Amino acid sequence: MQLQIEEYSLNAWPALQTLVYDGWLLRFADGYTKRSNSVNALYNRDEERLERKIAKCEELYAKAGLPTVFKVTSFGPPSLDRGLESRGYTLVDPSCNMFLEDLDGSAKPLLTDAEVFAAPTSAWLETLARLNPKLSEHDLAVTAKMLSGTVLQTGCFTLYEGAVPVACGIGVIEDHMVGLFDIVTSEQHRNRGYGEQLIRNILRWAKENGATQSYLQVLQHNPPAHRLYEKLGYRQIYSYWYRVKRLK
Repeated sequence: MQLQIEEYSLNAWPALQTLVYDGWLLRFADGYTKRSNSVNALYNRDEERLERKIAKCEELYAKAGLPTVFKVTSFGPPSLDRGLESRGYTLVDPSCNMFLEDLDGSAKPLLTDAEVFAAPTSAWLETLARLNPKLSEHDLAVTAKMLSGTVLQTGCFTLYEGAVPVACGIGVIEDHMVGLFDIVTSEQHRNRGYGEQLIRNILRWAKENGATQSYLQVLQHNPPAHRLYEKLGYRQIYSYWYRVKRLK
């Protein structure tokens, strides 16, 4: 189950380029998000050539002008994390993947004024930028590139209160599973339940389109988000973190 959901999440949030290196996936997306610019050591747990493989990854990311980032899961090669630490990699963004087993138990949204696009349109990206001002124009352009090229069913959502956009986010369906990404509520409308209502709208859409289960990713040190997701029925199924080696 863990590996399958990890595969779903990689497919749902793609990179602009992916290289397969001896069972490891090396993802590149002009530096936007660690998810899409990291090494994912998923399929080859052989540790005999670990040092040589890490060095090769460092060479490729340096060539791309990017820091070398490894996504380390709790089910990856056992000595990978120790090996990266010994090479000077810093641990950042401890996170977890959460799973909702049955969408049938999800309550219907109380607020239903939600707009959904099948791709990240310019209007939706403008809303995302307003709600999350930390995103640069470069970040928005990369998001549009990554998600516009996907073959998976995608919903880019905006929730309104009156005519005011108060929350937005993304749902991506593969097989029977919907992943939630980039859930954000505008700063002036937080702590009013809009995030919950947005997610309930996404889950209703997903269920109408054949999904029966859901997953999402969240930072470990985000108690409000954990409380919300647990209220919605999600439970933690595995942890992951990143190891980062900065460019010299």
